[in-house]
Amino acid sequence: MTRIGLLSDTHGYLDERIAHHLRGCDEIWHAGDFGDARVVDELQALAPRFRGVYGNIDGTDVRRTQPLVQDFEVEGLRVLMTHIGGYPGHYAPAARPLLAEARPGLFITGHSHILRVMPDKKLGLLHLNPGAAGRHGFHQVRTLLRFGVDNGKVVDLQAVELGKRAG
Repeated sequence: MTRIGLLSDTHGYLDERIAHHLRGCDEIWHAGDFGDARVVDELQALAPRFRGVYGNIDGTDVRRTQPLVQDFEVEGLRVLMTHIGGYPGHYAPAARPLLAEARPGLFITGHSHILRVMPDKKLGLLHLNPGAAGRHGFHQVRTLLRFGVDNGKVVDLQAVELGKRAG
């Protein structure tokens, strides 16, 4: 089993609560809007493997090291990750052809600042959006997700509340 920590929309903000909940993960994934390259560096130091995608607020410092889309496999599960992707029944126009081509079992997005865990029975995938771990945006509570991937399946999924956005 591979243990994953998933976050998004840090907008340049990391605190000890984030690091605490990501410790012990085999991989950390960030679904965009890092805010600056320092966040990339700090997250890379927390786990043996790091994967991320850049978001709409990220500048060239982040875009130099993070792609727009990640398409990879972990423990037999095909994963597609992009920042702006929508959610089942309301996928972003740019995400639709990516989903049709990749046919992932797990589709990860950020951008909305809304934590979502939704199956898409039509496409046969699970959609995850970890919400926002940073302080900027309209969300009230900062969140991230932790889960395992074992034999092609997402297991032990946990939503983690990091505290109020302002504090």
